[in-house]
Amino acid sequence: MTTVRRFCCDDLLRFESVNLDHLTETFNLSFYMTYLARWPDYFHVAEGPGKRIMGYIMGKVEGQGESWHGHVTAVTVAPEYRRQQVAKKLMNLLEENSDKILDT
Repeated sequence: MTTVRRFCCDDLLRFESVNLDHLTETFNLSFYMTYLARWPDYFHVAEGPGKRIMGYIMGKVEGQGESWHGHVTAVTVAPEYRRQQVAKKLMNLLEENSDKILDT
């Protein structure tokens, strides 16, 4: 079963198996911390059995008025969890959160 929740600081020490994949762009620690501090509503992790990190999404919102939009900075899923719609769940959540902020 997949659980999607907000990314937290402890996850930075646990997501190396996702980031070691050659298809995943990795960033320095301060980049992740900036997103976690500035846009926590758009930074989520998918966990599997045993609290193993399956993937994560990092995003933000930007613009004003009509140009307000969500931006996906990174979305990645560990190779062993691909083709299970994990990225789709994460993308849908980011889109929902972006729309909620826009509607308020």
